[in-house]
Amino acid sequence: MTDLHEQHIDGYGTVRVRPLDPEADADVIHAWVSGERAVFWGMNGLTKAQVTEIYAHMATLDTHHAYLVTKDREPAALLQTYEPAADRVGECYEVRPGDLGVHLLLAPAGAEGLRPGWTTALLTAITSYALLTLDRRRIVVDPDVRNTKAITRFEHQGFRRGPVVVLPEVDLPDVHLPRKRAQLAFLDREVAFPG
Repeated sequence: MTDLHEQHIDGYGTVRVRPLDPEADADVIHAWVSGERAVFWGMNGLTKAQVTEIYAHMATLDTHHAYLVTKDREPAALLQTYEPAADRVGECYEVRPGDLGVHLLLAPAGAEGLRPGWTTALLTAITSYALLTLDRRRIVVDPDVRNTKAITRFEHQGFRRGPVVVLPEVDLPDVHLPRKRAQLAFLDREVAFPG
């Protein structure tokens, strides 16, 4: 698949963003989303076939997209973007033109763990993709309020906390998204890339 974004970050490596291939990437993605560390992702207990079907369905949508993010060609994160007005989060805040919703699941740490600055460098490339390559004005994230690691990571990246909201239930093909208490957070392009 063709890379949609490529960015070299000194001292870190080269980050690439490409569309997720639901079939070819199934083993990696299923291993990530079904792990206990990904409980907030909401796919624990799903089979590989169910996860593949969810991402195959997403690939047919104009409003929701999934990507595999690599660091030096090794899988590093699952990125999902969505139009907030077409998502349950859009029922919980005032959507602005140019908003882009983002869900991010980092790959499990390798045997050596994550080096200091690893997440910051990866998030820098992802925000560059969302705000500059996709030409968006603002990113919105909606981590579960219990996911303090994710909230802290986003704040270190410059995101401002918004309200805590309750996202409504949604039924999708083969998956039910329960109500969720989410901490909204926002990153404006001018904050991420001043000047």
